[in-house]
Amino acid sequence: MSKPNPTEPVKLVFSVFATQVARLNETITILSAAYGQPDFISAVIPFDYTNYYCAEMGENLIRRFFTMEKVIRPEALPDIKLVTNEIEDKSALNSRRQVNIDPGYISKAHLILATGKAYTHRPYLRDGIYADLTLVYQGKKFCSLPWTYPDYADEKQLLMLSKIRAKYLLQLKMAEQSSLV
Repeated sequence: MSKPNPTEPVKLVFSVFATQVARLNETITILSAAYGQPDFISAVIPFDYTNYYCAEMGENLIRRFFTMEKVIRPEALPDIKLVTNEIEDKSALNSRRQVNIDPGYISKAHLILATGKAYTHRPYLRDGIYADLTLVYQGKKFCSLPWTYPDYADEKQLLMLSKIRAKYLLQLKMAEQSSLV
């Protein structure tokens, strides 16, 4: 019989895209007020892997990834997704989103994103939110899966996420050492 054990905390990650840098930065500020200070913010990068969002949000979308200094419990992810949905709704103009926020987390084993869309590889969590297993960590690197979005499978993003994971592992080690004192 397996015995339940508490899981380790995870690294909160956000992907935010919009058509304006000011909107990206405003969203980072709003999320920082809710979840603490970021410890990583990527450069502004083009979000040009798909035109899926262009009809709603406009052309020339740009993106930033960022992570929070404070680690979270993985079971908090549905609550965070519900908050990001509210932020998206509040920023909408004429029922069109001005910002898209994808929260997720990095653990030792994988990158999970939160979504409201059901699919075969997305287990239901609660409150209409599903977990999207986006990447797995194997062979000392993040690996994409058949359903991984192309932007997350891009080598630049994989390298960035690996660096974030390394920072997260250091956080875990420091927390463990401080609890031994």
